[in-house]
Amino acid sequence: MTKHDDYDHQLELLQIALVRFQQAEIKAGAKTLVIFEGRDAAGKDGAIKRITEHLSVRNTRAIALPRPSDREQSQWYFQRYVRHLPAAGELVLLNRSWYNRAGVEPVMGFCTPAEHETFLRDVSGFEAMLAGSGLRLVKLWLDISRDEQAQRLKARRNDPLKALKVSPLDAVAEEKWDAYTEARDQMLRRTHTDAAPWVIVRADHKKAARLNTIRYLLNLLAPKAIARGVDKPDPDVVFEFEAQALTDGRLAR
Repeated sequence: MTKHDDYDHQLELLQIALVRFQQAEIKAGAKTLVIFEGRDAAGKDGAIKRITEHLSVRNTRAIALPRPSDREQSQWYFQRYVRHLPAAGELVLLNRSWYNRAGVEPVMGFCTPAEHETFLRDVSGFEAMLAGSGLRLVKLWLDISRDEQAQRLKARRNDPLKALKVSPLDAVAEEKWDAYTEARDQMLRRTHTDAAPWVIVRADHKKAARLNTIRYLLNLLAPKAIARGVDKPDPDVVFEFEAQALTDGRLAR
């Protein structure tokens, strides 16, 4: 069996487990929200696609919001996201989230320093309310190295099938690498809580990142009868954030 065949086989088994997991979720009326964050080209789209590929279109929503309208900019910051929160039996995956205000917006000057600080001050209370309401919230940070990001962005620009992924912000992502790193570090330090912890996915290797992300979600969320049949995620790929990771080489700098 080739590595490609082995990946496809492992992915199929995990996707079957995801289907069983969702059947149980629907029956139990569970509400689950998974946030995917990370630098440009970190692999959020690909991971979400593999997770949702065989799930119910009625009970699964993958949300990637556009830039806020003028009206939305005048609203309470979290308001545009609240309308997309899951109801009973639903799984929602946010491809970028309210954490835009902790990364893209302050780095690009799309919000003021005061708005950035207000977000960092308020978001943990907001998430605690969500968790307290019975919603299961998972926050994933997909982390890639500077060289890997550059290679992926270059490949994206040269692939006509990925033309819709190309953004004017791609070049800026490379130019402002250090600023994004500083914003990421501050976000992780200040918004990692017991109620809503950050989980890091080392994503330089796409296939390993996808498989281990699914393993993590199933082990965390699925009933024991389903989770027992799923391997634990590789701790070198997926781990809960801790402050030491900012300096010990586990997070890209």
